[in-house]
Amino acid sequence: MLTLVSFLVVIGVLIFVHELGHLLAAKAVDIEAPQFSIGFGPKILGFRMGETEYVISALPLGGYVRMAGMEDTSALEGGAEEEPRAPSPRDFDAKPLWARAFVISAGVIMNLLFAILTFAGIAYTFGEQINPVTRVMVVDDQAGRFSGVPEGASIVSINGQPVESWNAIDEALMAAPGGELSLRFDQGSETRLSLPSDPEQRQEFLRPLQPYTEPVIGTVTSGSPAAGAGLMTGDRVVQAGDQPVATWTDFVRVVRANPGVPVPLVVQRGADRVTLTAVPEVWRETDGAGEVGRLGVAAEQRLIHQRIGLGASLGYGVRTTWGTATTIVRLLGDLFTGRASPRSLGGPLAIGQISAEAARLGLEPYIRWMALLSVNLAVLNLLPIPVLDGGQLLFILVEAVRGRPLSIEQRLRLSHIGLILVVGLMVWAITNDFLKLFGI
Repeated sequence: MLTLVSFLVVIGVLIFVHELGHLLAAKAVDIEAPQFSIGFGPKILGFRMGETEYVISALPLGGYVRMAGMEDTSALEGGAEEEPRAPSPRDFDAKPLWARAFVISAGVIMNLLFAILTFAGIAYTFGEQINPVTRVMVVDDQAGRFSGVPEGASIVSINGQPVESWNAIDEALMAAPGGELSLRFDQGSETRLSLPSDPEQRQEFLRPLQPYTEPVIGTVTSGSPAAGAGLMTGDRVVQAGDQPVATWTDFVRVVRANPGVPVPLVVQRGADRVTLTAVPEVWRETDGAGEVGRLGVAAEQRLIHQRIGLGASLGYGVRTTWGTATTIVRLLGDLFTGRASPRSLGGPLAIGQISAEAARLGLEPYIRWMALLSVNLAVLNLLPIPVLDGGQLLFILVEAVRGRPLSIEQRLRLSHIGLILVVGLMVWAITNDFLKLFGI
């Protein structure tokens, strides 16, 4: 029941925010909007306010704002088809290109604004999450760039600037100019690195440099190999395969080296030692490392919260939203290029499970998950697939280039193809959900 309720609340809020953006933009440029719906298919309940009927429909996997003059999409939105009517200056297609682009983009804009304000609200109310660790470990440094970094030592300064948390370390590493950079450690030693200037290349370069982490399980993803093996939050891994485990790095190293191969594990659970066997799923890395193993666990992080002001909270909201969006775009690119497995796609069941887990953890994780999903919805809606906002924007771009719009028949044909693609992706994602549920 918690899974269902938490899923419906998350999806309902995000769909409402997205479609409200379209509705407000349509009214701002004087486009007639006969219907606003949360969900598709038959109407369950509704009411009318002014010219717009507000309804909740049976299938809670999307929503729509029906706008006058959008014949190419009305048949796909779940409502009754409009009777023939005379063209009106309030029709969608009668408005200039900029107005139509604004209306179509407004849903994505609202989802991003919602995420920014939600992240900012979390930071202002609960405080910014700070990782107080300054000890460092190196994870999977195949290029040997960090061979001079002493395992377990604490970074005390970067380019002479003192650092007191991993957040400060991250900020200093990303803000430093390209070129040589010095890391000084509490042992008195110093290491010099050559940083790339490009931000994305720098992020990839610095990926092996991680906060020193104890081998304690913090979270276990539902349906993951770890969950199937019986790993639990709070377990301390003491042995993986035939290797003793002292740090999270040791554990990760064994898991990554054994994609698809059973790995015996010994964990400390309270006063008991428990023996388990996990089979890491096969994952194709984006950096050319080939196939590696993944279990679907994250290390325990003992974060603290630091209260910040309104301006700093808004800055945090913008940075977190932008970082989340770029991560999602990168993951989509990996899926299209084959670097990531299509099995990583999750559907409604996965969203429901994560929503329930976040709800159990408390209000802050649940709201944070909602903001993350809002960014996800915004990015996915910008894909250039007809029936999605990105596809509609593509139609407008084609019209701007050609000097005339595609015909209604062409748009309908393309929209039906887009609908087939979207339904196909949903079926694939739901299939993945059930396969993971049964451990396949």
